[in-house]
Amino acid sequence: MNQIIRQPFADAQAAFPFVIAQGRNIETRIYQRRYPTFNYAAHVPVVTEGNEWAIGTTFFTVDTAGEAKFLSGAGTDMPFNQATKDQASHDFAMIGSGWEWNLEEVNQAALYGINLNNTKAMSAADKVERMLNSIAMVGTTEKNWTGLVNDPAVSRTDVAADGTGASTYWANKTADQILRDVNDLLSSIRTNTEEVEWADTLRLPPAAFRLVSTMRLGTGEGMITVLEYLRRNNIYTAETNQALDIQPLRELATASQDGGGRMMAYRRDTEVLRFHLPMPRRVLQPRQKSIMGWETGIIARTGGTEVRLPGAMAYADEISAPPA
Repeated sequence: MNQIIRQPFADAQAAFPFVIAQGRNIETRIYQRRYPTFNYAAHVPVVTEGNEWAIGTTFFTVDTAGEAKFLSGAGTDMPFNQATKDQASHDFAMIGSGWEWNLEEVNQAALYGINLNNTKAMSAADKVERMLNSIAMVGTTEKNWTGLVNDPAVSRTDVAADGTGASTYWANKTADQILRDVNDLLSSIRTNTEEVEWADTLRLPPAAFRLVSTMRLGTGEGMITVLEYLRRNNIYTAETNQALDIQPLRELATASQDGGGRMMAYRRDTEVLRFHLPMPRRVLQPRQKSIMGWETGIIARTGGTEVRLPGAMAYADEISAPPA
């Protein structure tokens, strides 16, 4: 049987077309891969609108003041309404992570008819997604951004300390006390906004979520978990006949002021909050960087998580102990 031996490239210039072609293959695999561990879009609405190279976004808010009253047909005391406008802006920044090849790796890939090793490429893509997730959830001190779980404009309280031993932790509370803690948080948004806002989303520390998903209510065939009961019996579902979205969020495990678990409720809508991502992941064209080497990378542009209506959000702290 004749064996086909591929001709290695004599120099970097001859190898460059092979590098470009292989780079396209790797780029395709990067976009095909999913990143469920960093699914920030499941918790924060992602906005990709606008020019991807813009320095930021500017938006306007309008508020009104006025009243209506009884009038006489001959009266001259018509009450007029006033409108006030405010302007705010939010900056964007670029992040990136790259990888490189050398002439030896390229020639070996061509010789044996295999793709260039994409491990480094997948690692770079993973690092970009990891950073985007971190920015979305907790922000970044480098840019002075906060995230979904730690925005200072959002109202915060500790849950009632009436568990065993005056504990706030759900592990030391009854099912009724846990259900009350959740509905108190949901009610606070309704009360603080004079019944204007409501929360359709509840996020819990993983330990608290696992607790309520296994804690039983009732016995025998009629037994259900606290989580099942909560999904059906909460003030949001009672008022709207819509399901309350309840999921675990690992960043909440240490989000409280004392490093313990934080529960949060909010209306998941771009009107309330948004994660700015004007440029999602983009793979750059490979370039020759030295006599025997090439490099490329992945970039993205983001403005982080922006809370526009903090009244439609609320935090409740110390529902679970800090991770050991």
